[in-house]
Amino acid sequence: MGRFASSPPDARHAMNTKTTKKARSTKDRKHAQGELAVEYRFDYRKSRGNRFARQVAKDAVVVVLDSDVAEVFNDSKRVNSLLRATIAAVEKPRSRRAG
Repeated sequence: MGRFASSPPDARHAMNTKTTKKARSTKDRKHAQGELAVEYRFDYRKSRGNRFARQVAKDAVVVVLDSDVAEVFNDSKRVNSLLRATIAAVEKPRSRRAG
């Protein structure tokens, strides 16, 4: 026999089904059937439209700034101005050669 030997596997212990299966409560059954819990039910009759939706132009892209960045910029005009200047500074000149 080689240097290493393995021992025979231990006999499996019989498991008690009472200890391995949990009884499902009625709450669990409702969730399994697709019903939402009470705290997640939403009454759409009480909902209101987004009050900020009219303020955003249709072709605009909304970006969320980190709080430290937002402290520096008071409005979107300043952010857009800086971004346009940055784009102009890093934009590479295009070649005039055709081809």
